[in-house]
Amino acid sequence: MNYEALIPFGWNQHFQSHFQPYGAEGFEAGRVALEYNQFYRVYTAAGEILAETTGKLRYEAASRAELPAVGDWVALKKRDDQEHARIQAILPRTSCFTRKVVDRKTEEQVVGANIDTVLLMTSLNQDFKPRRLERYIAVAVESGARPVLILSKADLCDDLPDKLVALAALAEHAPIHAVSAREGLGLEALAPYFVAGQTVAILGSSGVGKSTLVNHLMGFDRQKVKEIRVGDGEGMHATRHRELIVLPSGGLVLDTPGMRELQLWQTDEGMDQVFGDVEALIAACRFSNCSHKTEPGCAVRVALADGTLEVARYHNYVRLQGELTHLAQRQESFAALKERKQRWKKLAQAGEERGRSKRGD
Repeated sequence: MNYEALIPFGWNQHFQSHFQPYGAEGFEAGRVALEYNQFYRVYTAAGEILAETTGKLRYEAASRAELPAVGDWVALKKRDDQEHARIQAILPRTSCFTRKVVDRKTEEQVVGANIDTVLLMTSLNQDFKPRRLERYIAVAVESGARPVLILSKADLCDDLPDKLVALAALAEHAPIHAVSAREGLGLEALAPYFVAGQTVAILGSSGVGKSTLVNHLMGFDRQKVKEIRVGDGEGMHATRHRELIVLPSGGLVLDTPGMRELQLWQTDEGMDQVFGDVEALIAACRFSNCSHKTEPGCAVRVALADGTLEVARYHNYVRLQGELTHLAQRQESFAALKERKQRWKKLAQAGEERGRSKRGD
């Protein structure tokens, strides 16, 4: 197999070492570029191919998150026509950006896999929300990718210094770049992220300029971009599917549809990093079970009173911790229900086998 031909798609020693057992069985390696209705467009050494998962892989997956996602490296077995393949296995991920699905289900959704850098994009008009960015960075840190903040539409902003001050607490955890893809402002600072073999994901809400940035990186209007709406200053939604795109520079970009919300799934390390200052204050309280309301010796209330800790930032920390606690409770209930279903399934299978044995089937 020509492994060198896979390098432009992000292939490295990590994936090659994990692929060796599959290569010995005659499988080929590929990277998922696009997913639709359980079919996948996959980059391979011989070109793009259409693939689907085997029934065994779907059956053994404990959740949707254990099935292939955009950015995954997979082991393939081509069919006789050489134009279609079946995905036999997923290679271990180096990073995984996940969120809770946007509904009442307690289920993990993989936004992208094997990402090196996540560009968290927000526009400098009505979309600018520091509290939302705290959530985004916490999730990005947990994924294992490097977070970078991109402030788009800088040409429409007349108070950039004030907005940068509002993000001062986040700058320690993520570089910040103010850009205007439409006017070509500040884009040269992004070049080091888009180098050969590196995968960059661009995430943000609808209309912040993700597709415009992708068009700039490609050098032509690959993505359909609509004009900014007059009423709210937002661009019209352009991207409908997550897609891994190979850039002329040799890098790869994961373009994603706009996210209405980014619900947390698991962000222990992310919360520790993004809200390290808040948790340090909590640790400094006189009582370990301090509620930060009336107890004496509360370091949090002192910091809130003297302005050392921003009130909105603290309230966002409390809100996110409450969301994680609620999610953990639902995950425990979901896991218990799943275990019961598995037990019932095994009992039913055992009953069927006993019945066949008695009938002499």
